[in-house]
Amino acid sequence: MGRRAVITGLGVIAPNGIGKDLYWEATVEGRSGIGTISRFDASGYRTKIAGEVKDFDPTDYMSKKEARRMSRCAQFALAASQMAVTDAQLELNDEEDAYRVGIALGTAIGGLEIAEEQCRIFQKRGREGVSPLAAAAMNPNAAVGAVATRLGVRGPNISVSTGCSAGLSAIGYALDAIRYGKAEAMITGGMDAPLSPVTFSSFDATHTLSARNEAPQKASRPFDDLRDGYILGEGSGIVVMEEMEHALHRGANIYAEVAGYGITNDAYDLNRTNPSGRDAAKTMELALEDAGLDKEDVDYINAHGSSSRSTDKKETKAIKMALGRQARRVFISSIKSMIGQPLAATGGIQLITA
Repeated sequence: MGRRAVITGLGVIAPNGIGKDLYWEATVEGRSGIGTISRFDASGYRTKIAGEVKDFDPTDYMSKKEARRMSRCAQFALAASQMAVTDAQLELNDEEDAYRVGIALGTAIGGLEIAEEQCRIFQKRGREGVSPLAAAAMNPNAAVGAVATRLGVRGPNISVSTGCSAGLSAIGYALDAIRYGKAEAMITGGMDAPLSPVTFSSFDATHTLSARNEAPQKASRPFDDLRDGYILGEGSGIVVMEEMEHALHRGANIYAEVAGYGITNDAYDLNRTNPSGRDAAKTMELALEDAGLDKEDVDYINAHGSSSRSTDKKETKAIKMALGRQARRVFISSIKSMIGQPLAATGGIQLITA
């Protein structure tokens, strides 16, 4: 069967819990982290609520100087990566071993909040006010650089940006890196922090977000007939993925095996997905084929389930198309009822939940 990959460490920062234990406790108890936005004045917006991580202090994981030089997105990624590495009890002290550990992280918007902030400074103070560190901080690869520098990881590294799927795309890259002997372990997942004024305004202007401001904890309702849109969230979900024999040799705790993945692009429209769901179905079929599994082997799906008025329908079609009669026997749930839609962070957090 060749080299197999397993998950040995979990790190999660979510609106309803920071750290795997608090997050899991909140999730199984159905506690929502969605509430009124506090990061900026959203009183004039159509949607005034989000899945905001309100108890995150970056200096719990890095120095004040490091935190000032990073976007919130990169701060999330570094903190969650450290959690995952600690949970995996993965030692990164040996310089030679450091070349056998890699990083693959996904983000939809990277450090866009830095660009927003620097534009405001430029408008007020001109070019002299712009930070020389901004270009690096807003770079989509900034999070990977921060994690590599802090943890001393020198192996293969990549930043992936494929929209909301970026975290899962990065995890697929990490799986291949282990399968093909490019690495013995990979720190992988996704992160995003879209709750800044201009970015949030763009989403708000589409009228695809829920406007159930008076009941924030009931606003995100995946697959519900009364859903009126999705809720933006933020956070990070990172795992340590290892070659199985490497993990067994060091006596690591193994949570699960990552058996296969699939990737497609529906090539349909810049802003909309194919309403037929056929390309999402093909992705699932490819994942099953890659894993050497049959439809009947599937007993649970952690769905994208964003609470979007349109994409929930497409996902339902895709599941039925991919699994046939088995679709009616499979348990399906979505965590976005409790955390909203944290863009590229969603794939990593969903994988941890599953």
